[in-house]
Amino acid sequence: MLLLLALRLEDVLPGVGFSAPVALVFHPLDSALVYVLQQDGVVKRVSLRSKGVEVALDISAKVRFRGEMGLLGMAFHPDFPRKPYVYVYYTDRRMNSVLSRFEVDTGGNLLPGSERVLLKVRQPYTNHNGGQVAFGPDGYLYLALGDGGSAGDPLNNAQDTTTLLGALLRIDVEGEPYSIPPDNPFSNSPSCKTGCPEIYAWGLRNPWRFSFDRETGTLWLADVGQNRWEEVDTVVRGGNYGWRCYEGNHPYNLKGCGPKEGYVFPVYEYARKGGNCAVIGGYVYRGKDIPQLYGSYIFGDFCSGRIWTLKRTDGGFEANLLLDTDLLISTFGEDPNGEIYVVDYRKGKVYRIVR
Repeated sequence: MLLLLALRLEDVLPGVGFSAPVALVFHPLDSALVYVLQQDGVVKRVSLRSKGVEVALDISAKVRFRGEMGLLGMAFHPDFPRKPYVYVYYTDRRMNSVLSRFEVDTGGNLLPGSERVLLKVRQPYTNHNGGQVAFGPDGYLYLALGDGGSAGDPLNNAQDTTTLLGALLRIDVEGEPYSIPPDNPFSNSPSCKTGCPEIYAWGLRNPWRFSFDRETGTLWLADVGQNRWEEVDTVVRGGNYGWRCYEGNHPYNLKGCGPKEGYVFPVYEYARKGGNCAVIGGYVYRGKDIPQLYGSYIFGDFCSGRIWTLKRTDGGFEANLLLDTDLLISTFGEDPNGEIYVVDYRKGKVYRIVR
């Protein structure tokens, strides 16, 4: 369906472009200060007031930038600035997925010499690195890892809870280097040999972007499909989201899989048709500028440039086409006021959805 609203994309930085932008992170105390993550390993700090752009961090010498690898995610500590830290997720030169903590100075720069590696996971292939890192309303840090790559999950990582691949992780960053939340599904496991204690949910293929509804706390996750179906999930603790047994709601490779009742299926799926190729997760709209969108989950597709809303109805969930763009959508952003932004990977531009 088409949602009939007079909306457009506003270029918030006319004349400014970025190289391969993949994430947009707003300063938690200043809605006009935003950090743009470039996949090559550079973080740029941007003032939406002055339109000034400065390099806040450059770790390009450490980052392997090719295909789906690179600098992929960043999150501020929820107790910032009392705890002046950001957490950064990237692929290093040896094909490890790395979660690190950096200190932030009073000018908003990330101090490269302050890096402290919290977690390092070996990637067997060059694709499906996941990418999102975010703090939940419970104060814990969530990190999405893909199944390790190739096609069809040949190592069955997503259904194997003795590996961190193909899973959504949840850790307590107040530990050394982190600790395990006591209600994680495998929190009592001493190591990954009997179930990785960091795992919160699993059965994921390539969870590029997820977010928390700031009003309800619901965790929305968009999982990129194999070749037929793209899916949107609402994630619960201990949920098995089905990959490689299922792609969306449909059987993919059932060898060694359990009964269908043991899996959590998406709240919405769409086919790879009409130019669609990869779902890009967004946010539940909680802003004030467009009241008609309030409570709707906004997401898009990387190739087609289409942006949809998803909202619960009496019969389940209903998707409506919001905007049909020519963008190569790499990510969405949410400012402290709940307004939604869209990033174009091809042109390196940042837009806001406005009336």
